Amino acid sequence: MIVTSLLPQGFQSHAPLPARLADTGGGSQLITAVAPAPGSTTGRLTWWDRRAGRWYEAGSADARFGAKGLTEGTARTQGTSTTPTGLYELPYAFGIRRAPAGTAYRYRPVTEGSWWCQDNASASYNRWVEPLPADCAPGEAEHLVTYERQYAHALLIAFNYDRPVRGRGAGIFLHVNGKGATAGCVSVPERAMRQILRWADPRRAPHIAIGTESGDLAVTRY
Repeated sequence: MIVTSLLPQGFQSHAPLPARLADTGGGSQLITAVAPAPGSTTGRLTWWDRRAGRWYEAGSADARFGAKGLTEGTARTQGTSTTPTGLYELPYAFGIRRAPAGTAYRYRPVTEGSWWCQDNASASYNRWVEPLPADCAPGEAEHLVTYERQYAHALLIAFNYDRPVRGRGAGIFLHVNGKGATAGCVSVPERAMRQILRWADPRRAPHIAIGTESGDLAVTRY
């Protein structure tokens, strides 16, 4: 972690974005998803490599965010169509289509029995379930295979994942673009998603930092 207040004058504005973040997760790969403002539904996603103590851009693409913009991840409410800001791990990848050649991440295939439970009353809240358990109402779960376009390829964003807080939100992914803004996920064109999966190496502990260019939700806070 670099303490920006101790950087030489003029360095902060020229340093690569990861060097200006409060934390990058400790690994040598990072994805940044940055929107111009809290109410924005579009922005830019960039993936970075750290080599010899410096961050280098490996690729970038236009990104889409929630239909209601972005909100502080620790205070998010489920069902608000907002993308949670913060720094998150990327536990595994999944998809309806086969993993791109060269994918190093554990890649879980989506089947007819694959669901993501979002039912706050279920013991499986914010978890992949297969098949759908009796305590998870179908109307409170995503049948993953029905999102043929969006979930062609995806990475799980570990928002509210390790110790889920009921009512905060479930099923936040980095996935392929649909027709427009997301319900709270981050999305990119399919070509970019395939590039990210070929680039990402779980041994290098990649994380994703989501935020705005400035202000209370600035990505540099995370």
